[in-house]
Amino acid sequence: MGFSQNTPDASGLSTGPDTSVAASSNHATKLISKTVYATYYHRKFEGRKTSSGARYRKAKMTAAHMKLPFGTIVTVTNPDNGESVDVEVNDRGPHSRKYKIDLSEAAAKAIGIFGKGVAKVEISYLPEEED
Repeated sequence: MGFSQNTPDASGLSTGPDTSVAASSNHATKLISKTVYATYYHRKFEGRKTSSGARYRKAKMTAAHMKLPFGTIVTVTNPDNGESVDVEVNDRGPHSRKYKIDLSEAAAKAIGIFGKGVAKVEISYLPEEED
């Protein structure tokens, strides 16, 4: 079923490496990091449905990204103060080439960019697993 045991043969040597586990282990180390411009949702969006069907709540740690799959956990770090937060992608946006991620109000406050409108941040996430 994809996992095999490395059992010693009669000579006491292992029968070989388990490549399925090695491939899975290597995949987990491919963290993607990018420095991008971030914005945050306006309060008028409170309670409106997001693209995923969930309602936007300013107190939740969520974000919008144009390409990442819904449910992806993204770590967003403010390089000016070192503060970071984990957010879940549950919407599409921002609809701009310059900005790459929209944060909820709570996430923007947690990393100290609320009130600035726009900030340069570092985002990091694990790529989607391939079947």
